[in-house]
Amino acid sequence: MRTELGLAGRTALITGSTGGIGLAIAESLAANGCAVTIHGLVPAAEGDCLAADLGARHAARVTYRRADLAATDGVEALLDAIDGGPDILVNNAVIRHLVPIEAMTAAAWDTDLAVNISAPFHAIRRALPGMRARGWGRIVNMSSVYGLFGVAGRVGYVTTKTALIGLTRAVAMETLQDGITCNALCPGSTPTPAIDARITADMAARGETDRDAAIAGFLGGKQPTRRFIRPEAVGAMVAFLCSPAGDDITGAALPMDGGWSAS
Repeated sequence: MRTELGLAGRTALITGSTGGIGLAIAESLAANGCAVTIHGLVPAAEGDCLAADLGARHAARVTYRRADLAATDGVEALLDAIDGGPDILVNNAVIRHLVPIEAMTAAAWDTDLAVNISAPFHAIRRALPGMRARGWGRIVNMSSVYGLFGVAGRVGYVTTKTALIGLTRAVAMETLQDGITCNALCPGSTPTPAIDARITADMAARGETDRDAAIAGFLGGKQPTRRFIRPEAVGAMVAFLCSPAGDDITGAALPMDGGWSAS
C-alpha cells in the first residue's frame, strides 16, 4: 500500500542509487508515496531514463542528479538542488578498493574517505537545517557487516564503514529532540553484478550447473543462511525506519546479514 507507512508527500534523496541496494531503496520509497531524487555518475540521459521509468511505475516524482561525491562541492551541489533539503536522506554511495594495506595507494585511501565517510557527513550537515525546521527527518547510513568486524584485504572499506556507525551515533545524539532519527544498516552479501560474475566463473571452472548450490558454497563461512540479502528487503527496512513505527529507533546499527555477525 502506498500510504500505509505514512510517507506520502515526503521527499527523499538516495545517493548511489542507479542500481543495486540504492535503487531498491528508491523503489521502496517511491512506492510509498515519496518524491525521490536518485543519484549516481551515469550520464544524464541514462539517469533521466531510469528516473522516468521509476516514476511511471510508482506514479511518483523521481529526479536524477549526477554528482561526484569525492568533492565537497559535489555533495553540496547535490543537496542544494533539492528545495528545502530532503525529508529523508539515505547515504548509500560507496567506493571499494579490495587490496591489502601495503597495496593501498594514498589516492585510493583518500577517495575511500571522501566518498564513504566525508560525503555522508557533508550531506547530513546540509540536510539537517531543513529537517529541524520541519520538525521531522530520517537519516539512514548504509554501513556494512564489515562495519561490525574486521576482515583482511579491504582496509579502506572496513575503516569507513566502521566510522559511518560512529557518525550515525553522534548525529542521533544531536537530534534526539528534533523529530529526527539517524540509523545505520549493516547488510551482508547482496547479489551484485561483480559477485554474480564470480559465481558464474566458478561454476564454469568446476562444470557446475546448480546455481543455488554454487551460491550456498560462495556464502559458506559467511552468512549462515547461505542466502544473499535481497536488495528489496533492505529497501523495505529503510521504508520501515522512515515510518511512524521507527520514531523511537535512532542511533542503531542494524545488521541484515543472515546471522553472519551473530555467529
